[in-house]
Amino acid sequence: MPLHPLIQARLARLGIVTEEAARAFLHPEHYTPAPPDALPDLPQAVARVQQAIARGERILIWGDFDVDGQTSTALLVAALRELGADVTYHIPDRFSEGHGVHLPTLQAKLDGVGLLLTCDTGIAAHESIAYAAAQGVDTVVTDHHALPPTLPQAAALVNPMRLPERHPMRHLPGVGVAYQLVRGLFHDRPSDHLLDLVAVGIVADVMVLVDDTRYWLQRGLQILRERPRAGLKAILERAEVPPETLDEATIGFTIAPRLNAIGRLAHAAPAVELLTTEDPAVIAERVNELELLNQERRFLTNAVYDAAVAQIEADPALLKYAALVVHGAEWHTGVVGIVASRLVETYGRPAVVLSERDGLLSGSARSVAGCDLVAALRAQAHLLSGYGGHTMAAGLRLPTERLPDFQRGFSQAVHAMLQAAGVPETPPVDGTLALHEATLALADELNALAPFGNGNPPLRFLTTGLTLVNERQLGKTRDHLEITVSDGHTEQRVKWWSVGDAPRPEGRFDLTYTLRANVFRGKREALLEWISATPAADAPAAPRLPTYRVIDRRQEAPPLADALAQHPDALLWAEGIAAPAVSRLQLAPTTTLIVAGPPPSHRVWQAALSAARPEALVLLGHAAPVDDAEGLLRQLMGMLKYALARDGRAPVDRLAARVGHTEATVHTALAWIHAHTELDLTPLTPEVYAVSRRAGRSSNAQPALMRRLNALLDETRAYRRYWLRMPI
Repeated sequence: MPLHPLIQARLARLGIVTEEAARAFLHPEHYTPAPPDALPDLPQAVARVQQAIARGERILIWGDFDVDGQTSTALLVAALRELGADVTYHIPDRFSEGHGVHLPTLQAKLDGVGLLLTCDTGIAAHESIAYAAAQGVDTVVTDHHALPPTLPQAAALVNPMRLPERHPMRHLPGVGVAYQLVRGLFHDRPSDHLLDLVAVGIVADVMVLVDDTRYWLQRGLQILRERPRAGLKAILERAEVPPETLDEATIGFTIAPRLNAIGRLAHAAPAVELLTTEDPAVIAERVNELELLNQERRFLTNAVYDAAVAQIEADPALLKYAALVVHGAEWHTGVVGIVASRLVETYGRPAVVLSERDGLLSGSARSVAGCDLVAALRAQAHLLSGYGGHTMAAGLRLPTERLPDFQRGFSQAVHAMLQAAGVPETPPVDGTLALHEATLALADELNALAPFGNGNPPLRFLTTGLTLVNERQLGKTRDHLEITVSDGHTEQRVKWWSVGDAPRPEGRFDLTYTLRANVFRGKREALLEWISATPAADAPAAPRLPTYRVIDRRQEAPPLADALAQHPDALLWAEGIAAPAVSRLQLAPTTTLIVAGPPPSHRVWQAALSAARPEALVLLGHAAPVDDAEGLLRQLMGMLKYALARDGRAPVDRLAARVGHTEATVHTALAWIHAHTELDLTPLTPEVYAVSRRAGRSSNAQPALMRRLNALLDETRAYRRYWLRMPI
């Protein structure tokens, strides 16, 4: 079996050195998964569920609100309905119940129930399981979280953590464990149609992709591409992702965030309905709900992430710890886990993000390879009010006054783990390529190693001696870049995700990146994704940052015609003002740039300077025409009605430029208009909405949207005030 040397090297690093083992890793048809009854208590669980079905007992499935819990619940509901079971289910509310089997809620739901069946939870629910038993209700637990010191007294406890360390089932997520129960229940009956849910849960819960976990993900991706269930197909259609091009990244960046949003900001039960129904009307309603909540999740995530980064920049000593611990007053607890994941990506170390309320801290932790979060938290159990999770993701609570001790102790535990595991601070590259060697053919060949993820990251490559040719902003909030690089002979586009305010490389530099196949405008291409850049070894010192000759008239608001008369060769940048001016989208290199008034954000300001590259700046102090929610919504409604009469398309960047606000603000305003008016706004792409008119006004009231819009406008007003007085 001839393999590319890069593939052979990766397999060797994973300990795969025989042809038979390589074939089983690369091709699922050559891998034999463990039988379901290899899981402890699986036969007892199967027998008790079969008994409940035969007796007509009502089965209460108790899940969780994260994506693993949603998919676990949906899988069991769908499978047991196929078997003719009397099934009901409960997904806890994140804010009033939290993770686990909440006893007061259970007490209200046990009436008429014959069997309690948990998924992705329950292994530490001693009190609730004992209460159910006292009411004559047996409990079957399917879970994958770390084991407590003592196990509850249940009819069956199915958890891969009860297996030996290197067992092939050891790294199954909650949905993977639930699927093993279904395999046992179905016997020889086909269950492949449920594997799309298994794949989503595996990726969303960042499981280690080895052995059975990798195999079930490979199989599940095949189902997702060929015959996804109606709810997942609708999510993909709304996101304009052709199922045949779907891979693990599609789950991670398209499907999982949308399902995550409902569990983090609202109640996750509608997600289970979406994943188990065939009703087109219900599916359409639920997908619309996910889209609105996903927009809100992005806003809240960015707000908390920016606050966390600002905290780190204000206190660089935080980066001296092996684990990054940040906290803030009343940070939204629904997004702290996502923020922790982003901090791990940014800073390359485990991260804990905590929200403070009433003297208590609660939040989430995310890890890196070589660090077992639950073990590290267990070492600090004397400081914590509670904790739980698994190797890569966990939750925790503690009193605020114990934070310094926790930060030190947790970091010491993480440092010891990473040292023992021999994990380098910077992962090594897998190979050095010339730019012309980073081809689609190579990407296709290396894709044999997919799916990539925890335990099998994408290969990292290094190309030296590059220069930056140009850049183009991407995304709704313009926080991604498409960079064109050159080695003097070949040019190549590179995607740089979540750039923020990171400095661009100057002069010649060496680039570390990943390589994969991508479909762009219907055409397959090689996609390079930026990891990091360093000055080339022989590169000259970077040039100084650009300087400008500034004419500061920010405390004045002279007629714009007068300013143009004084600087006849200048380009006038003015938004939301009736003037012979250009918007941010029309800026071009110019000798002199007249800025009519303060821009809405630092990012817009920096992008404008990059686009215009002026030698001289004339700064004026004209007030923004519309900086309140009512006025902005009225202005946007007029523009949308004009778009409706014209071509029915509303590009967000043009709307933002015309009203003089950020794209994030405009997206939120459009979400409010969609939820509260007769205008229906459907995303055609992440940056363009289709405008249509519905019969009557929407009844989908979203008061949180107005709160978010006002918060964004407050940020813009604060930045405008700062811009008017910032030092030159």
